[in-house]
Amino acid sequence: MQLEYEIKFSKRKTLNITVERDRKIIVRAPLNLSIEKIEEIVQSKRQWLKEKINHTQKYPVDTKPKEFISGETLLYLGRNYQLLVVDEPIEGIEFNQRFRISRENQEAANKLFKAWYMKQALTKIEPLAKMYATNLGVKFNEFKTSQMKYRWGSCTPNNNIIFNWRIIKAPMYVLEYLVAHELVHLIEENHTPRFWNILSIQVPNYQKAKNWLKLNGHLLEVDF
Repeated sequence: MQLEYEIKFSKRKTLNITVERDRKIIVRAPLNLSIEKIEEIVQSKRQWLKEKINHTQKYPVDTKPKEFISGETLLYLGRNYQLLVVDEPIEGIEFNQRFRISRENQEAANKLFKAWYMKQALTKIEPLAKMYATNLGVKFNEFKTSQMKYRWGSCTPNNNIIFNWRIIKAPMYVLEYLVAHELVHLIEENHTPRFWNILSIQVPNYQKAKNWLKLNGHLLEVDF
């Protein structure tokens, strides 16, 4: 099996290898590290990478997108809530233990729900980022939510933290894990024992969150 991978150079001290959910291998390397050395390190991780690429839970079969009709259910903060399409005029999305949308906006439902979810992601996730940054004694430059491919979150070399807006569908304890995870990277770049020790202090049940993502992560990517 030939390993193909993408190298991303940046101002970092150590090399990091990740396997994205599309099975692409990403190597993040220091600017001064040679291609030959990177190849040597990647090959030394060959068995681990093969296991990651072939992980069935990480790459489940595609799930059909939701239909925006009455009776459909939509995932939000770890629970499924029923959708009701009504004749009365409603601006955007209403939510009170169930979703409500106007029939006249039904064709634009995908766009409206995406805007609603992105707003909720900002509202719920940014306070968590500020709290964990304070707890860890670190600072981030900018907080964003975006349409990320194959990643739940990212910490950039410029200390910006970015989260996939779709994680707002997960339970709060999963959000806490994902936010703390990225902020711990401001202290420890790689997933070393020290990284996990620091994370476990902030989120003692982080393994429960990891397990939830393994089993249910594909549900977050469903439209909607």
